[in-house]
Amino acid sequence: MSSAFPLYEPQARFNYLVAKKELESAIRKYPWYDAAWLRQYVAAKKVIARFHPKLLTEFISAFDRLRTRPDFAVRKLGRVFDDDVMERIRETIRTIPADTYEKHEIKRFGRMVVHDHPFFTDLQKSIQPLVSELAGEIVEPCYNFLSLYSQFGVCEPHMDTPEAKWTLDLCIEQTNVWPIHFSQIVPWPEQFAYQGEDWQASVKQSPDLQFTSYSLQPNEAVLFSGSSQWHYRDALTDFESGGFCNLVFFHYLPEGTRELATPRSWPKMFGIPELVGVVGAPT
Repeated sequence: MSSAFPLYEPQARFNYLVAKKELESAIRKYPWYDAAWLRQYVAAKKVIARFHPKLLTEFISAFDRLRTRPDFAVRKLGRVFDDDVMERIRETIRTIPADTYEKHEIKRFGRMVVHDHPFFTDLQKSIQPLVSELAGEIVEPCYNFLSLYSQFGVCEPHMDTPEAKWTLDLCIEQTNVWPIHFSQIVPWPEQFAYQGEDWQASVKQSPDLQFTSYSLQPNEAVLFSGSSQWHYRDALTDFESGGFCNLVFFHYLPEGTRELATPRSWPKMFGIPELVGVVGAPT
């Protein structure tokens, strides 16, 4: 089946609108800030179940490599780089032009970020074998970002997209230790149970999620599976004026799964043109 989607045809137009409605429904169900991928995945399943039910099992099983094995546990690393590399990291931060930083997350997260800076991209490639060993599978780099948290920093409870199935979270510099909290490995939360305005507190306090806390010093890191572990950092209420925490996040996914992890590729990959209504036209 072609992935072309002729919207001028009445049936195709109807199917497209049905898919858009499924996506709108999913948006209301998953409130965390990095939930766009899960919304599209859930909506895509419903669209396939309606228009191509025989393909649903194949679609679901195709994502097995992006799921995380239940027995994975967070790995803490006591020393990631030597002193020279850490100094180069700090010097790189000092020399990044101010207008390079993305500032759209200052109000919500209290941070400025830089995505895929060439220096950090090179570092990410250099530790790819280490991450593969710790993750228990061959990985490839996806993206990275430097995150400079101010005294107003907070990291809301969330799960990442499978593009970030594996994350190495490296502490660079800080004025105070800022713990990060991880749940155990859980299935993708398609049946999200924590609704309402207090959903964040419900996630944090859930006895089913078994959160464990980790504290990092400079040059320490944790490897975790952000797409299958809830994680968060509480607001930095005990930081004094001028307090900060500088972190860099190196994101990896299983080797050869980049297209699968990119929703816009699904209509063509699976030969299901109706998915255009969920993920948009292929780029």
